[in-house]
Amino acid sequence: MELLEITKILLGAKKEKSLSFADLETIVGRDEVWIAAVFYRQASASQEEAEKIVFALGLGPDAAEALTECPLKGLGPVVPTDPLIYRFYEIMQVYGMPLKAIIHEKFGDGIMSAIDFILDVEKEKNPKGDRVIVTMNGKFLPYNKW
Repeated sequence: MELLEITKILLGAKKEKSLSFADLETIVGRDEVWIAAVFYRQASASQEEAEKIVFALGLGPDAAEALTECPLKGLGPVVPTDPLIYRFYEIMQVYGMPLKAIIHEKFGDGIMSAIDFILDVEKEKNPKGDRVIVTMNGKFLPYNKW
C-alpha cells in the first residue's frame, strides 16, 4: 500500500516529536485508533481536531486542511501483502462464516456497522508471549423488510 504524501508528513513529524498515538489521544481527546485512521486517511477530522493534531506535530495549516477532507477509504482491491494486515484478512477467511453464523443466531439477519463502530487495541502481558487484544464494537443493523 503506497502511503499518501500527507501520511508520510504526519508520520515523520510524529516520529520527530517522539509522540505515540496514545500521546495524541490525550492531546486531541479522541481514541488512538481513530487518530491513526486520520493519519492514514481512513477517517476525517473536524477543523478543531485537525488543528490539535498539527499543532502537536508542529505542522502548518495546510496539513490541518488535508485532514478535514473526506478520504477515499479502503486498502484497494488486492489481497494485502503486509503480514500483520494479511493476518486480519486470513482471520476473516477462516472465521468469517462462523462469525456471520453466530451473529445471525444472536441478532437475526443483518450486519455489524463499520460506521457506528469502535475499535480498540490492548496489550496483555503473558509469560508465553504478549497477547494482542482487538475489540470490534459495532452497532447491529438489521436488514429491512418491505
